[in-house]
Amino acid sequence: MRLQILSRYGRKGASSRVRMFQYVPWLEAHGWDVSIAPFFDDAYLTAQYAGEGTRSQVAAAYARRLGQLRARPKPDLIWLEKEALPMIPAAIERRLLPARTPIVADYDDAVFHSYDLHPRAAVRRVLGQKIDRIMQHASLVLAGNEYLAVRAKSAGASHVEIVPTVVDADAYRTPSAPRSDTATRIGWVGTPSTWREYLVPMLPLLTTLAEQHGARITVIGSGARDVHPLVDTLEWSEAAEIDQIHGFDIGIMPLNETPWALGKCGYKLIQYMACAKPVVASPVGVNREIVEHGVNGFLADSSEDWRIALERLLRDRDLRSTMGAVGCRKVLQRYSLQSQQERVSSLLAACVEGID
Repeated sequence: MRLQILSRYGRKGASSRVRMFQYVPWLEAHGWDVSIAPFFDDAYLTAQYAGEGTRSQVAAAYARRLGQLRARPKPDLIWLEKEALPMIPAAIERRLLPARTPIVADYDDAVFHSYDLHPRAAVRRVLGQKIDRIMQHASLVLAGNEYLAVRAKSAGASHVEIVPTVVDADAYRTPSAPRSDTATRIGWVGTPSTWREYLVPMLPLLTTLAEQHGARITVIGSGARDVHPLVDTLEWSEAAEIDQIHGFDIGIMPLNETPWALGKCGYKLIQYMACAKPVVASPVGVNREIVEHGVNGFLADSSEDWRIALERLLRDRDLRSTMGAVGCRKVLQRYSLQSQQERVSSLLAACVEGID
């Protein structure tokens, strides 16, 4: 069976890499002929993170996608990340997609809010229901959490399955090298935009705690430099990320209670837990499911909650170890590639087999 993956990004885009690409070896080993067709390439994402994205790169992405939609031979199934053509109405997008080819639409964030909550009234009017229409016409919607699944069902999707965002547990299990320092480390992974929105407001609290407890803070992927003497900023790379997270002692995921945040799938938490790190997270959306308060980490709402939770973990190595082990087991059971790959393969196959 021929499967075309219409992803949003190349390997540098976390959503495409973890929602789709990591399933490819399993799918190919079980009879699928897979082709990967990203909308944006890695060069665009690199430029975007540096604040240097250009209109010519965006235009090239649209031209590339139009060519992908005309690819022959026609696939038996399309696995679509979010939408085929951003900012293009659903009716036009549907006409450009191969006729009578079933589509699996995949969502790991609340992309529909980029339209229905857009500041411009014209965008809300023309595109506010775009993602709903894609969900409605898809043979299957794969949603990363309950918030996204509820939206798909309310849009009229005929078949919705919640498939959490997962990690390859085998890859995360053991660091490639022992740590060289002894300072207790609070760690965070993200992008320049999430750094500015979620972590920068936390820095006064985090640096104060680090000073009081002889700890350090590791930040991966922020794009920032020279933040504070106790903050170590690391560039993100796929090759180094897992070892960098193993260098944490505590993983954190602060969020604000917003419609966008409700669509997040807790990937940072899952990464931390896969490395057997205890976590502290805001009680927003799927974080409440991933974090069992007092068991594999803490849910912290107010600044005082964050201070208390982090101080408990900074002071108690045994608690960190116990919570980390519990979290790692939870990842193996529910949030690992190994726990989901057979199910995803079966769901995709059923879409092809269901064609009359």
